[in-house]
Amino acid sequence: QLVESGGGSVQAGGSLNVSCVASGVTRNAYCIGWFRQAPGSEREGVAVTYTRGGDTSVVGDVKGRFTISRDDGKSTIYLQMDNLKPEDTAIYYCAAGARARMYTENNYRGFDAWGQGTQVTVS
Repeated sequence: QLVESGGGSVQAGGSLNVSCVASGVTRNAYCIGWFRQAPGSEREGVAVTYTRGGDTSVVGDVKGRFTISRDDGKSTIYLQMDNLKPEDTAIYYCAAGARARMYTENNYRGFDAWGQGTQVTVS
């Protein structure tokens, strides 16, 4: 089960930290990713973390502004978003999959469990 929280409204240039509690996932070898979907747009990948090995990756034009991290003790994955822009406005989702991979923002596979999403609005 994946439950996101921490979304909200912020002015351009501001920061938000969204969280994803991944119950029963982080103890196994899983890939957990953050995605977003803006109105009228396709869903795109944002960042990913692999519980085995601890590798992380941020993809797309949010590189340098977004950071993914996790706290295994709390089964929680975080997405720190800095220097937010209006084009970052979207619903942000976390997703997991045992064999999932995220190569680019538009090239990902294997994410078969999804949270309900949290709205981020930048004005």
